Amino acid sequence: AATRQDMTYWLQELQQKRWEYCNNLDAAKRDSRTSPTPSDFSKGLVAKDNPGSILSQNASAERARNILAVETSPTDLVGEQAASQPAPVQPSAINFSLKQWSTEIKNSMSSLRKGNNENRKSVFYTTEEWELLDPTPKDLEDSIALEEKRKHLAEGSKGRRLTSSAFPFDFGRIPHKTRRPLKDMIGSSKNRNSSDSSPTEWYSGNGNKLVSELQLKYQSQQEELEKLKKDLLSQKELVRLLQQTVRSSQYDKYFASRLCEGVPKDKLELLHQKDDQILGLNNQLEKLNLEKDSLQQEVKNLKCKVGELNERLGMLMETIQAKDEVIMKLSRQLSECEDSTSSQSGAVNSSVATCTNKELQELDKLKDNLQGYKTQNKFLNKEILELSALRRNAEAREREWQAKYTSLEAKLCQIESKYLILLQEMKTPVCSEEQSPAREVITQLLEDALKAETSEQPEQAFFKPHLVSEYDIYGFQTVPEDDEEEKLVAKSRALDLRSLSLSENREISTGVKWENYLASTMNREMMRCVELKNLIRSGIPHEHRSKMWKWCVNLHVKKFKDSTVPGYFQTLLQNALEKQNPASKQIELDLLRTLPNNKHYSSPTSEGIQKLRNVLLAFSWRNPDIGYCQGLNRLVAIALLYLEQEDAFWCLVTIVEVFMPRDYYTKTLLGSQVDQRVFKDLMSEKLPRLHAHFEQYKVDYTLITFNWFLVVFVDSVVSDILFKIWDSFLYEGPKVIFRFALALFKYKEEEILKLQDSMSIFKYLRYFTRTILDARKLTGIAFGDLNPFPLRQIRNRRTYHLEKVRLELTELEAIREDFLRERETCVEKRDLISDDEEDS
Repeated sequence: AATRQDMTYWLQELQQKRWEYCNNLDAAKRDSRTSPTPSDFSKGLVAKDNPGSILSQNASAERARNILAVETSPTDLVGEQAASQPAPVQPSAINFSLKQWSTEIKNSMSSLRKGNNENRKSVFYTTEEWELLDPTPKDLEDSIALEEKRKHLAEGSKGRRLTSSAFPFDFGRIPHKTRRPLKDMIGSSKNRNSSDSSPTEWYSGNGNKLVSELQLKYQSQQEELEKLKKDLLSQKELVRLLQQTVRSSQYDKYFASRLCEGVPKDKLELLHQKDDQILGLNNQLEKLNLEKDSLQQEVKNLKCKVGELNERLGMLMETIQAKDEVIMKLSRQLSECEDSTSSQSGAVNSSVATCTNKELQELDKLKDNLQGYKTQNKFLNKEILELSALRRNAEAREREWQAKYTSLEAKLCQIESKYLILLQEMKTPVCSEEQSPAREVITQLLEDALKAETSEQPEQAFFKPHLVSEYDIYGFQTVPEDDEEEKLVAKSRALDLRSLSLSENREISTGVKWENYLASTMNREMMRCVELKNLIRSGIPHEHRSKMWKWCVNLHVKKFKDSTVPGYFQTLLQNALEKQNPASKQIELDLLRTLPNNKHYSSPTSEGIQKLRNVLLAFSWRNPDIGYCQGLNRLVAIALLYLEQEDAFWCLVTIVEVFMPRDYYTKTLLGSQVDQRVFKDLMSEKLPRLHAHFEQYKVDYTLITFNWFLVVFVDSVVSDILFKIWDSFLYEGPKVIFRFALALFKYKEEEILKLQDSMSIFKYLRYFTRTILDARKLTGIAFGDLNPFPLRQIRNRRTYHLEKVRLELTELEAIREDFLRERETCVEKRDLISDDEEDS
């Protein structure tokens, strides 16, 4: 090279070729292995620890240029082009010899070895130091042997290569601070292997487990040693390449400095060409030597495989010979058997032939029948597909007509309801004694409208309205029998309810959701979850209500039922019937007053009356502190509509002993009074305008709501809404009562705020709940608009008001005792008696 910069570029290109050679060599070695492991990948000077991160040729060259920070292109001619140009003229002697040139190269390499640390740094690395170390005797012998081998291979080449390696030292790549020699690393590894390779002491103490661990450790140490040896070989190869680089650079240096101008140009070009040829032949020789080594290794492997195949072939030959002997033996036995049975086979063959003919004929018949059945089956399948398509079309049309019919029926019910109200408004008193024709027509229309659904209908009527059944699906009377005006209002309300139910059925039915949920719980136990809670809040279908109510009751009283003996309910009932029960008299008085508008409790002979009596008597015997309280009969009556006697008994236990606080149904009704005060607090918080309106006109709405809480809205709302409230009540508990009580007031809040005197407000409160018919809207208010509704808040307020009510009752009891003492002492007050004494 003409300059130092061009020489650096040339060295850079040489290093790139060396990287390509190492990568190809490692790849060839990896391909030759049958089961490579991660530790077998190249871990040389250039390759990273991760074998997948080895760069390609162009990438590695570019990265080397970035690290070395050298020129990516030569500033002048290099290589063959530089050699073809005249050498630069330098004031040096013309005469030199190859011996002197060799001596100069040796001196330069010696100065490299004997120099300071700066001279010992590798030109291929800039961030880490490399230390040249003296080899061990064993390593020296290996190096000398390797060089001798190379010497024999390189005989006949020019003097540009040294006859033997003058530098049998190693490179050890160490960190900048520690500078640990490579021979120390190898020595410590060998010491560790030697110290860990004697597992006899562990056999006696720690057993097979420690032996296996020790063997694994030994194998890892062996692998590490192999890696270090591989690194050593790659470093020796680097030394050899560096030696070639130094020789080439020294040769070019002396050649360029000592040649005189008198040398002919053609000889100089010839010398360069020969030099290039020598280098090319040396490289080719090295490649051929590597190929020879790989082929020799492959020959060894093939010889091993051939030996194994010969062994297997011998084993197979022995096996075949043994099988041949067995076959010969079985053949002799078979021939003997055939000779013995040949005499018997003649008679059998004839019978077999006849049987075979019959079977063939039967088989032909079966094939014919099978073909006929296949043809018939194809025809029938085609018919079935056509009929299925027709059926689906018919069902689609039927659903369309059903939806249209339902819509028209709902509109008709609304029109009939408005028609009845219109007739009632038009039926006004007439001053004249004569009956006008219009009045007669209106009277006749009212009579026709108020008739219930019966088998006997008048032959002639002005108008036949939509007939309403006498009882709903729960057994409650739809239209009362006493007041004609109340009949009209009740029938109008029934028509509105039917219209609402028909409108709801047109939408996505909750029944489908319930069917899907119950089908998913057939093979597993039903558990509390958000999906079930939302389904129950939307209302349990009539056909599933018995099952779900029983499950809810068992969920709450499981701890009570587990502590009782089988037949517990029958035992209580037997004791209550046989022994004297103080609550039985009051129970008998209230039986027919429980639900007189329900056909199941309307007469003494009704089926529900006897069941109601049994449940109330059994509960009074279980809980003598309460015995019987008015209101329990209505709770039991509603439960008996969907539950058997014993389940209704446990439902009453759930309400009285689990849901409601203590003293809720006792003589003082302490818990009920507390809940009314809690409800007032919630009214002031959730409905402040309505609460202020009641306070302004001094309306005590707790006189109305007290019965709502005591009997859970029985006889306060229409039956459809009542049972939806009970669905959520039996699942979630008493918080539902507060929710729906507030929801009822919020539903009619605007109507109540329009009333401006206490009498009209109180009168409206007595019946306004019967005018609420939209259960879906009411449920949305209760569980949506009133949120948040924490149960902890209700419990805290119950505790607070309970202390206040107890203090007030204590004061009232003290006043009563003072009154009794004063009555005994004062003659004028002896005739005064209390209400309790009058009842007794």
